[in-house]
Amino acid sequence: MTTVDLNSDLGEGFGRWTLGDDEAMLDVVSSANVACGFHAGDPATIRRTVRLAAARGVAIGAHVGYRDLAGFGRRDIDVPSAELQADVVYQIGALQALAAAEGARVTYVKPHGALYTTAAVDERVAADVAAAVAAVDPSLVLLGLPGAAALAAGEAAGLPTAAEAFADRAYSPAGTLVPRSAPGAVLHDPEVVARRMLRLVTEGVIEAVDGTEVAVRADSVCVHGDTPGAVTMARRVREAFDAAGVALAPFAPTRAGR
Repeated sequence: MTTVDLNSDLGEGFGRWTLGDDEAMLDVVSSANVACGFHAGDPATIRRTVRLAAARGVAIGAHVGYRDLAGFGRRDIDVPSAELQADVVYQIGALQALAAAEGARVTYVKPHGALYTTAAVDERVAADVAAAVAAVDPSLVLLGLPGAAALAAGEAAGLPTAAEAFADRAYSPAGTLVPRSAPGAVLHDPEVVARRMLRLVTEGVIEAVDGTEVAVRADSVCVHGDTPGAVTMARRVREAFDAAGVALAPFAPTRAGR
């Protein structure tokens, strides 16, 4: 039986503002990329998200990003290495403390937004992220794009790594994500997304924007929590997996205890 993980970016509300339906999404996914306060998320929102994830046996990951609340972490920022490493360590530590308060543990790290895309191609930034994760806990899994600089840096730092694909994003013929600024970069049709992800998981290929087929390896599939209709999309992807006999399981299993 084929097994895959389904993850989503959660805990991204802030104060009186709610973004996405975390509780509904946590009934669908097997891993939760939880905001750590830099691009989104306040302590109460983050802790609630961790509590809900732990109650469902959903793996908890630190979704670390640039210090950019106004831009939701999606703006490119040039951060010196020492500062970037400290920022990543700080965010992981904050989530670890909130998880410990709920009797849960953080098992993986996934960069967010601009940090994710930059670490995929910039070896310096990739090395900084990997060094920060390894300094906190070398057993944490680093999640990123297959073939990305981030995963190569993680492996060089001795970290376990996992590759992911994006359900709600278009792909270029080179196997990279189409920039969000481009037309059609974000997909919204649940049926189309479900068919694409089932083929990806069972055949290892995805259709690029030009119609060509691209080989993509994925241990996990991501549905962005802030995409309109995200919960419906995630449910349809999971239904397609279930119907095809594809089992859902975290790539970084939950670890109980404080």
